[in-house]
Amino acid sequence: MQKNHLITRRAAIQSVTAVGITLATGNAMGQSLGKERKGSMQNSDFYDNGVFNKQKAFDAYYAMMKRFGYPIPSILKTDEFWTSDFAQNDFINVGMAGIFWMNNKEHRYFAHEIYLLPGQMIVEHRHNVSSEGPAKMESWHVRYGMIHTFGEGEPTKDLPCKLPESQLKAKAITVRCCKTLKDGEIGTLNRITAPHFMIAGPEGAIVTEYGTPHYADALEFTNKTVVF
Repeated sequence: MQKNHLITRRAAIQSVTAVGITLATGNAMGQSLGKERKGSMQNSDFYDNGVFNKQKAFDAYYAMMKRFGYPIPSILKTDEFWTSDFAQNDFINVGMAGIFWMNNKEHRYFAHEIYLLPGQMIVEHRHNVSSEGPAKMESWHVRYGMIHTFGEGEPTKDLPCKLPESQLKAKAITVRCCKTLKDGEIGTLNRITAPHFMIAGPEGAIVTEYGTPHYADALEFTNKTVVF
C-alpha cells in the first residue's frame, strides 16, 4: 500500500508539473502571438517622420508568415515582394503586401499572393476595361487566417469587423455586403467591374488570388487620394 501510495504521489507531482509547464508554455505563446495582434501595433511603428517605412512593414509580414508556418521563399526577400499603405498614412488599418506570381497577358491568366496584417484592409477598388484587354475577373483562396470580403448586394446588418475610419471619413466605402472566408475557402467577385475590398481577420491572412490579367491602367480606386 505504501509503495502504491508513493507512486500515486509521484504521478500526481509529475502531472501537476506537466500542467504547469503546459500552462507556462501556453501563456508564453499567447504573449508572443499577442504582440502581433492589431491592438499591439500603432501607426507610428511604421512611419518615420510621416514617411512610410517599408522595411518595418516587411518585418511585420515576415513575423506573421512565421507565426502561420508559411514558408518564406527567397523571392519574398527581393524587390518582387512589395507593400503599400495606399498613401493613407494608416497602415495598421489600410495596407497590404503582395507578389505577382504570374501575370500572363498573352494567355490571359494571373496569380497573386496577398498578405494582410490583422484587421488590415485593401482599399475599395474595381477593375475596368483596359486598352490592353478586358476587365479583370478574380477569385480569392484563403491559405492562412481569414478574410471578410465586401461587394455588391444587400448590406450586412451586423458587420463582423470594423471599417477603417480613414476610409469612412473619405466616403470611400460604397459596398457593404460582407462574406467571411475562412482558411481553405474560396470566394469570387460577383460581377466584372464591381467595386470590392477585403479586410483580414484578427490573425491576419494570406490569400492566393486567381484571375484574368491585371492591367495597371484599369485599376480604379474609390478613394481618389489613393496611390498604389
